[in-house]
Order: sequence, then structure tokens, then C-alpha cells
Amino acid sequence: MTTDEKTGPRDTEGRLRGLTKEASKFPVRDGEQPWTGKELGAVVHDLVAASSRLATELGQADKSLSELLRNSGDGAGDDQADSGSSALEREHELSMINNLRALAAQNARAIERLEDGTYGQCENCGNAIGKARLMAFPRATLCVACKQREERR
Repeated sequence: MTTDEKTGPRDTEGRLRGLTKEASKFPVRDGEQPWTGKELGAVVHDLVAASSRLATELGQADKSLSELLRNSGDGAGDDQADSGSSALEREHELSMINNLRALAAQNARAIERLEDGTYGQCENCGNAIGKARLMAFPRATLCVACKQREERR
């Protein structure tokens, strides 16, 4: 879970909202206006809401996978089609859970970067990621140029 286990999503959002007073300290690209408290507040809200939603979805997916594993038994007496179908369902659930965990980790990283003041700075080159990119994809850790280089590899 990306929010503090003891305080929950509302307290995390409240703590992060305090950063909106310091919004202009976060980097922007040349030609962009500095971050406003309202813009940063919207990003904070999106990240906290996504963290909460992902935690719920992960819980549901874990329950679903547990049920699939419990009901799968040892496969004795099942025909090949049933066994194959069950295996496919388990693989699908595992894939979904892994994707949800990756998104949750990205969200947690974005929240950490907000708290430590490095949000908006490219982790590769150190330049500003760009406000428009972060507003569209708040979990971004790379500027467009570095992301394009990474995808070409």
C-alpha cells in the first residue's frame, strides 16, 4: 500500500497537501509556468486516490487468486481442457496482480518524490520532466527525451 499504514489515505493526502504551499519549488521545463498549489493539489489527489483504488483492487485480486488456487485442487479427475482453463485463469490473475503491484509501486515512488522534493525532476538526466507530462501521468519519473531513449533500447 502506498499510503502510511497507520494514518491512511486521507492523512497522507492531508500531509501532501501541505506541499501545495511550496508548489513553485518543483521544477518545470523552459517556457512552462511554475506549479500552482491548485495544480499540485490535483496531482496529489490523483495519486492518493489511485493508491487507495489500487490497494482495493489488489485485495480483491489476491482473494480471487486464493480462491482459484483453493478450488484447483491437484487436478486429479479433471480433463485436460478443465486443467488448461484453470491454469490460464491462474496465469491471468497472477499477471493482473503483478501489474497492480507495479502500478502501486510507481504511485508510492511518486508520493516519495513529492515528499522529498524531487518530484518533477528526471531520474536519468536531472532535467525537469514537464508539468504537462506529470499532470497527464503523475507517476512519470523520466522526461520525454529519456523515456523515448529507454523505449528504443
